[in-house]
Amino acid sequence: QVQLVESGGGLVQAGGSLRLSCAASERTFSSYAMGWFRQAPGKERDFVAAINWSGVTAYADSVKGRFTISREAAKNTVYLQMNSLKPEDTAVYYCAADPSLAILRTGRGRFWGQGTQVTVSS
Repeated sequence: QVQLVESGGGLVQAGGSLRLSCAASERTFSSYAMGWFRQAPGKERDFVAAINWSGVTAYADSVKGRFTISREAAKNTVYLQMNSLKPEDTAVYYCAADPSLAILRTGRGRFWGQGTQVTVSS
């Protein structure tokens, strides 16, 4: 059973930082694009950031300059470093994976994690 397991969420004050991690259960993910989405209460799930197997990255405009996505192939893990957090960043953050970065960005990725809550207090 292929799994994506997120960790690192929590409660932080505005202006603070958090780092999310997403560990994939299989080495095949080393060739996949992996990324992050988020869903705030009452809103749709939105794209946040993604990275493909060669290190090409993509970001939502709302997080550019504040969030950084990276991956560690040896650990089948992708990270999301979130700095200068704002209350509007509060959401459940989901990890996703797909062979195609383009498809992943649309929200139709093949594999999804269960999500981790990020809460930013003002």
